[in-house]
Amino acid sequence: MTSFFRKFSLCGFIGLISCIVLIGCSNEGAGNNSDNHEEDVNMEGDDGPLKIEMMAGLFSEVPDMDNEFFTELQERTNTELEMIWVPDAEYDTRFDLVLASGDIPEVIWQIDFTKPTLLQSIDQGAFWDLAPFLGDFSEFPNLKNNVSPGIWDYVSQGDHIWGIPRSRALIEPGIKMRKDWLENYDITVPTTLEEYKEALSIIVENDPSGQGTIGVAEGVTSPLMIAFGAATPTYNDEGGMIKDILTPQYTDMVEWLNGLYEDGLMAEEFSGLNGFQKQDMLRSGRLASYTYSIYRDFPWTEDIKKVQPEGELMTIPPLEGPGGYTAQLAVGSSGAFYISKKVPEEKVMEILKYFEKTASEELTELAYYGIEGVHHEVKDGMKVLNDLGTEHINTTAMQPFTPGYQKWAEVHYPGVSKEENLAKQEEVAGYEELGKQNPFDWLYSSTWVDEWPNYQSEFDSKVTQAIVGDISMEEFRSYVENLRNDEQIKEAFIEFAESYEPFKDRELVLE
Repeated sequence: MTSFFRKFSLCGFIGLISCIVLIGCSNEGAGNNSDNHEEDVNMEGDDGPLKIEMMAGLFSEVPDMDNEFFTELQERTNTELEMIWVPDAEYDTRFDLVLASGDIPEVIWQIDFTKPTLLQSIDQGAFWDLAPFLGDFSEFPNLKNNVSPGIWDYVSQGDHIWGIPRSRALIEPGIKMRKDWLENYDITVPTTLEEYKEALSIIVENDPSGQGTIGVAEGVTSPLMIAFGAATPTYNDEGGMIKDILTPQYTDMVEWLNGLYEDGLMAEEFSGLNGFQKQDMLRSGRLASYTYSIYRDFPWTEDIKKVQPEGELMTIPPLEGPGGYTAQLAVGSSGAFYISKKVPEEKVMEILKYFEKTASEELTELAYYGIEGVHHEVKDGMKVLNDLGTEHINTTAMQPFTPGYQKWAEVHYPGVSKEENLAKQEEVAGYEELGKQNPFDWLYSSTWVDEWPNYQSEFDSKVTQAIVGDISMEEFRSYVENLRNDEQIKEAFIEFAESYEPFKDRELVLE
């Protein structure tokens, strides 16, 4: 496969951190850092465990690294994990600052394969090329065979491999709705976007929460982009592949969202809400619909029941839109780990062996279910989390792993019965048949990286203004059309088309 890695400037990022002195970005600096850490290297054969410094996302409270779960992980891998936990909402900013400082942890996670600051750091030699260590993968069968199909393409550049990708299920996310509210008002489960809008209207008008029920609290979402066809390859007259957000289909989606807003079905402050705030609105029983990982139906229903005992969430089947269905399939990976060049060469192999272990079936099972008798019990052949398991096993606990691929990982929830999980699987069966990926989740254009930061902030503002009606849709369409006709942006479209060429005939495998 061809790569999306190319050289580019970082003028937008420099503006973000102009108050910081950039150090340690050169290959020479990276080499000097390695000398300072030689004495800390703990290699296989030493008496103690391998110490690994790792920066990863925090999606819950800071976990106790001495609890039963992390103790088991470290004992099985003979490691001592020195985790640097960064709250999810702050992660991108902290990541950029860390790269700029040059003081990069031994292992650092990034969810976006095409993040400009990451690619610039790779170009400057901040991370190890892992290809010579991985070789033909004969020493790493789990990393070769147990991961999501095709995800090594996302971290590769020709003969170079820059990261260790983390497997993730393809079937996610889904649009959730309050099932109890649909039933209370005799609303048929919607199958189209217009039926969805009508259902939201009935719910909001009746205000079942008694506290000003809100239809949705988010604007643009990936499933909506898929349903309007914004992610369907669209080409201009020059043969360039138009970036999803600049397609006419995307503008049509913005117009539809404007209709939701004008009808009072969207939170007035939607553009200023972060993910946690939106989730709190749902879990506190005030929100009718939200888009997120499918398995969250189960724990969030329990949260809702605390304030509204009859409350129940469901993931509705894919909704038909003008250009497809709201069945977005993920890329099959939640980013990758990158190994800092400050790590001595001999330790790189040991870190890779750690990730090889976490990709095994045994440790993947630990990641999802913990320890039998401690975190889960087996009932009717299904592992069911107990209270301690629910406390310990979560997205944060999964962060130090490169888990094996599991098709239904984002649909099944270990805290419920086998029957409930199978019912949820049946509920979202349409995603497997109708689901599509957005190729712009991995495609790369160096020109886009250089040019788009000049427009990003204004574009985001224009989208919000169009949704809330501060500018007309005619103004927004004209604005987007002018961007599409910019010569540099058109050059980016040509590069996207070239980047997409090797993926044109790629067959998506869900098994």
